Amino acid sequence: MQTQHALAALAALAQESRLAIFRLLVQTGPDGLAASKIAERLGIAASSLSFHLKELSHAQLVTARQDGRFIIYAAQMDSMDALIGFLTENCCGGAPC
Repeated sequence: MQTQHALAALAALAQESRLAIFRLLVQTGPDGLAASKIAERLGIAASSLSFHLKELSHAQLVTARQDGRFIIYAAQMDSMDALIGFLTENCCGGAPC
């Protein structure tokens, strides 16, 4: 993972609602959730949710797919794994932790 991508992902997650959305989508797994379900579960207004999902999408932390009349959002697990790997790449100076 490039440093710029890590910075974008961390910046996107450094906001309470976006972190809650991402955590919910990680818990939900690859099937994802419709935007309306995300809003319902987290108590976020639709207009705010749209903004936050756009930010997470630009940071490549969530994906969106059309399912009939719904847009389903899911966490991009490979990006999350890459971010965690980037953060722990040189953990403990190479010594086992």
